[in-house]
Amino acid sequence: MRLSTKGRYGLKAMFDLALNDGSGPISLGTIAERQGISIHYLEQLVSPLRKAGLLKSVRGAQGGYLLAKQPSEISVREILELLEGSLAPASCVTDGENSCDHSDFCVSRMIYDRIYESINEVVDNISLQDMLDEQYRNLQDSIPDMKNN
Repeated sequence: MRLSTKGRYGLKAMFDLALNDGSGPISLGTIAERQGISIHYLEQLVSPLRKAGLLKSVRGAQGGYLLAKQPSEISVREILELLEGSLAPASCVTDGENSCDHSDFCVSRMIYDRIYESINEVVDNISLQDMLDEQYRNLQDSIPDMKNN
């Protein structure tokens, strides 16, 4: 499985909003600059995230975007599936889709099922808050190194 720029950049944008949660609305221009993403591409990414209830938009001169939920309530899976669609490695493993006449007795399907279960296990159990916690741990770990230099 390979994520497109939609998933990768959408996750970066949501992480940026989580990192700055509580500081008021963040403009797309600010996010684009901090994350190195085209503002026009970012505009395309925030629309489905807003429609799904993960983002709130605030209009006006001081407007921008805010997380609509707490970072702990937004999973990586929600973000990726909104932007990428199904994370299944093959269409035969998604619920209700049998694109192959042999999927019921296909040996490879067992492998695809396990891959899909593993992917879901990981992305279901990582929230934006988990990403923030990891970022803070990495920063704390790097502070002693900076003092010794």
